[in-house]
Amino acid sequence: MRSSVIISVLLGMALVVGVFTPKAEAQGVSDLVGGLTGSGLVEALTSKIVGLWRSGDIVFLDHVCSFQVKPKLRKFQLYFEGKFWCPGWTSIKGEALTRSNSSVVNKAVADFLQKALANGLTTEDEARAWLQQ
Repeated sequence: MRSSVIISVLLGMALVVGVFTPKAEAQGVSDLVGGLTGSGLVEALTSKIVGLWRSGDIVFLDHVCSFQVKPKLRKFQLYFEGKFWCPGWTSIKGEALTRSNSSVVNKAVADFLQKALANGLTTEDEARAWLQQ
């Protein structure tokens, strides 16, 4: 078969596919960001970005302890750095770095607890009792 015949058949098929394929509507910026524009868009983006940072206090083994979470970029990927400490009790700090915003505090607490157990500040039984509260 000649190459001109093959090219003609391929062009004909492309034309038929082009005619019968439905046209897609172009998406504007407001479609991509859920209909938000102007100040509403700025407020939504600011809220999302600010929400990546968290801090707070919890009572841990009868001590008031603090945690902090902040975002960190590594090799163009978003990670979360978590810290957990109990200022009135010990200078030990639990630290964690993970891709998960929801589990970084748990991992920092686990690191703190391992260090506290190694230094004899608490026992496994006390830790288990706290977990069951």
